[in-house]
Amino acid sequence: MNSKPETIRAELGRRSYDVVIGTNLLEEAGCRIKQVILSDKVIIITDENVARIHLPALKKSLKKENIETEEIILPVGEQTKSFSWLEKLLEDLLDKKPDRNITLIALGGGVIGDITGFAASILLRGVNFIQVPTTLLAMVDSSVGGKTGINTRHGKNLIGSFYQPLLVLADIKLLETLPKREWLAGYAEIVKYGLIRDAAFFSTLEKVGAIVASMVGEKKDKDEERAFEGFCEIMISESCRAKSRIVSSDETEKGKRALLNFGHTFAHALEAETGYSDSLLHGEAVSIGMVMAFQLSYKLGLCEEDDLRRVGEHLMEVGLPTSPLDIKKKMKAESLLGHMYQDKKVKNGKIAFVLANGIGKAFIKNDVAEKDAIEFLKMILRGSV
Repeated sequence: MNSKPETIRAELGRRSYDVVIGTNLLEEAGCRIKQVILSDKVIIITDENVARIHLPALKKSLKKENIETEEIILPVGEQTKSFSWLEKLLEDLLDKKPDRNITLIALGGGVIGDITGFAASILLRGVNFIQVPTTLLAMVDSSVGGKTGINTRHGKNLIGSFYQPLLVLADIKLLETLPKREWLAGYAEIVKYGLIRDAAFFSTLEKVGAIVASMVGEKKDKDEERAFEGFCEIMISESCRAKSRIVSSDETEKGKRALLNFGHTFAHALEAETGYSDSLLHGEAVSIGMVMAFQLSYKLGLCEEDDLRRVGEHLMEVGLPTSPLDIKKKMKAESLLGHMYQDKKVKNGKIAFVLANGIGKAFIKNDVAEKDAIEFLKMILRGSV
């Protein structure tokens, strides 16, 4: 693997920024951050786990560049993306008497990135922020594209804003401390990019994905470590490149950016049913949701059975769940449908499903009848699809 990091430019006019992907980026983070911030002070927002493992290295790197740091440490978990924790975060930030030149740094996974970005978008009517993702899922999805927000009892990410970061630093070395379950949750989002637009990328994942997944958390010699990091860099780069292209052409999701929600309408409903708890990680829900999207596509005669088979087999092979029946919770079709009607993509009272004509051929379908949707969900929950 090349030692030089890869830089992908998210082209958004004056809001354009670099997504930098490589190893040991945390050690040089201070130098890169100094080039884009407006003052020599930053506030790092992280969670309790990440603070223990990665915060010291980031602070050391910033100190080398004479950048003053303060930090705010939030609880771990999806429940942190709430009104109550957003309020506390904003009050804690205001206690530090920031001015509009302050930069917030989100050091963590998707939860930290989402709530920090949202706080940055409304603090003093908007301050800068930087994403330093520490999970695979955040590196390939939530840190890029400027979606920020919190959850409510009505659903996931229903309160938020489109607000782009100044910079994204994705350090592959940080994945060494990531539990395998969380790594796999991120891998589901990588698979998504192949399924929506890039059949060749999905074919590559079918060849190497299970091998790479089997190396997570295992002792590796130097050659194996280099190979693992190389595969990770390729997968992360391809994912960020795909997302950046889509976001650059449709920043606020008026059209094809909605394709990035492939599997998410089902996934968010499953997450709501499980109370946004650790019993179902976001990426696990997306894995199930993508299979359900192909199942519905096949049922409607939109794709071939072989496409459905390949998707399910690959996700199962790497160790991801593929059915709501894999979740240890009894669910009702009517309840799932109710959650789906709370989805942001509902228009004129109709759920917008992202379905597929085949692998790499996703599209948005707005005319699935409610009776067909409820019948489909009942069949899924009976295990008869």
